[in-house]
Amino acid sequence: MRRKPEEQSHGGMERWLLTYADMITLLMAFFIMMYSMSVLNLSKFREAAISIRSGFGGMIKGQGKSVLGSSGMFGVKPSPIKGDTAGVSWRVLRPLVEHIDTGKDDASVQIGETKRGIVIAMSSDLLLFAPGSARLNPRALPLMDRIAAMLKQTANAVRVEGHTCDLPPRGSGFPTNWELSTARATEVLRYLVEENGLPALRFAAAGYAGVRTKAPNTTEANRSRNRRVEIVILRPEAALAEVEPAAGPRRISDPNISVIQRRLD
Repeated sequence: MRRKPEEQSHGGMERWLLTYADMITLLMAFFIMMYSMSVLNLSKFREAAISIRSGFGGMIKGQGKSVLGSSGMFGVKPSPIKGDTAGVSWRVLRPLVEHIDTGKDDASVQIGETKRGIVIAMSSDLLLFAPGSARLNPRALPLMDRIAAMLKQTANAVRVEGHTCDLPPRGSGFPTNWELSTARATEVLRYLVEENGLPALRFAAAGYAGVRTKAPNTTEANRSRNRRVEIVILRPEAALAEVEPAAGPRRISDPNISVIQRRLD
């Protein structure tokens, strides 16, 4: 028995609608997939990129030099990525990086990038201080002024960190390297803040004595590399991780006391 023309027409329309609905569903799935691929967690992406760069020494195409060499130490003169780095524009970093890359300060200054941020490492022996002293050498002041001019164009928090080798201080009033490294970091911080007018709230100083070495303390050349001061321009996320919570520390209670009793305390 043959179907009526209107029944055949109605059936064909239903098949067309099914095909159209399938196509719309596929398009929707495609655009959802494209959108999910376009949304990136920038902080995690930067961390992954830094981790990958740190694992390879030498030149990275289009990215300057790697911070870490094949030995795991700083390269000869590592440079940061030529783009926004640690929340600092390349336009701001470029004058300082180009000054260091000219070789005027030779091995006495290095600049690179780590997970914490941008690190400016300066040799204590070759540039900053006399042996056992925590008084800045006058020849270091022009570089300090260049660094301060760059920091004035940023809003990042800054850590100034002093480091020494394993030998005890010689001919100074510092009983151990802890006092010497802290005094040197503080001296650099004071010059940046007091002589260049940088806001003190952005700065902190720390002394690490000889516990964070760049090279084994087996030769005098390596010890000289370890005697340094580093200015760390912190990434915004790294700075937030170091900020004390506004509510202050929580009270520590005896774990053997019941939860109810701890709340009553």
